[in-house]
Amino acid sequence: MNPLHRNPPGAGPHSVATVRDHSHCAHDPARAGQGAGLRLTESRQRILDELCAAGRPVGAYEMIDILAAGTGKRPAPISVYRALDFLVESGLVHRLASRNAFLACAHGHDDSQPVVFLICDDCGSVSEATSEGIDRSLAVLAKDSGFLRRTQMIEVAGHCAACQAA
Repeated sequence: MNPLHRNPPGAGPHSVATVRDHSHCAHDPARAGQGAGLRLTESRQRILDELCAAGRPVGAYEMIDILAAGTGKRPAPISVYRALDFLVESGLVHRLASRNAFLACAHGHDDSQPVVFLICDDCGSVSEATSEGIDRSLAVLAKDSGFLRRTQMIEVAGHCAACQAA
């Protein structure tokens, strides 16, 4: 079992509580579109499906290439960026700022929870994690600073367990 899937004994308050590996996206089109009250156009649905199939972060221009390979028609960059923006705003996709790439979300966390991305420098894998300890710490930090939290995404670069073992 991947050691990131559970807290080690005696783990502190900042230990990762829940981790999901995006290599097998749990995207459910019914839940994503109709269940969440969203209207996914064919274009948005296709981009979401392609992100889920990729199981890794994908840049906007790479997404254009993927879409073009599937249809033979190259979409306009602005239409892909608009669809990605919509999917991010809807919580179905995350944007990794450090990679300028997009990643489908399994959506197993509350919208209000901070999300931590563990990004492997070697293989490029990304795991998504949430932690009640980090949430509490950020709440205190924001309150003490008189700051109202909106987005809460933390990107941590390092080396995954598989690459460390290799």
